[in-house]
Amino acid sequence: MSTQTAEILTDVAEGSAPPSVAAEEGGDLIVDATLDTAAADADTAADDARLASLLEGLLFAAAAPVPVARLTEALDGPDRRQVLRALGLLETRLEEEGRGLRLCRVAGGYQLRTLAEHGPWIRRLLGGKPPRLSRAMLETLAIVAYRQPCTKPEIEAIRGVDVDAVLSTLLERRMIRIVGRKEAPGRPILYGTTKDFLEVFSLPDLDALPPLRELGELAEAFAANAEAAQADDGAAAPAAEADAPHEDASDGGPDGAEVDADVTG
Repeated sequence: MSTQTAEILTDVAEGSAPPSVAAEEGGDLIVDATLDTAAADADTAADDARLASLLEGLLFAAAAPVPVARLTEALDGPDRRQVLRALGLLETRLEEEGRGLRLCRVAGGYQLRTLAEHGPWIRRLLGGKPPRLSRAMLETLAIVAYRQPCTKPEIEAIRGVDVDAVLSTLLERRMIRIVGRKEAPGRPILYGTTKDFLEVFSLPDLDALPPLRELGELAEAFAANAEAAQADDGAAAPAAEADAPHEDASDGGPDGAEVDADVTG
């Protein structure tokens, strides 16, 4: 058997057509595959366009941010990947067509929002003024956001003033919530932010908070409070040693009095 004949038989055994057949049919096979791919892409694009339109209606009706999982459940057909692809198409379409709405990812979900520059006309239509947060409320809210869960004494240690009234207002406006109690003497209440907080500040999640250093004076207060906490931790060790019995120290001596003052302070 010649070498050329052996090569041809090997090609046939492996399922490939002889060179003459491949030359005759190869062009048709490539054309058919290209047409099939183009048709599939066209069908996918049409499906995405219809799904994007449907999602626009769902989000408009919902008003509040809707998680992808909830959208997928409501559609009862397309999977998460398809929904995300259609959301991307909707976002692009709204921007490119210069529409008055934008698709935003906030508070763990997606929401249709008006353009910021349209605010004056929208307020004129709806009447009234949007609720504003005072400087005291913003500072307190920032502390809770960056330190959560945190207690009222911890907030006051940073701000340096009483925050009872501010915390009550933030709770009423659903900017913060009670998340539990700290395992400490008196079991103080622990506070954390809410989804409404994320929505008001257009944040997808807490990881999107700006770096603490951008908060200016408040960042300095955070740093000072951290240094004070470290100093208190350092004073705790001498306090423990002073409480331990020593043969040459009497109860109620000057050293013991100074330690007690540091601990209670």
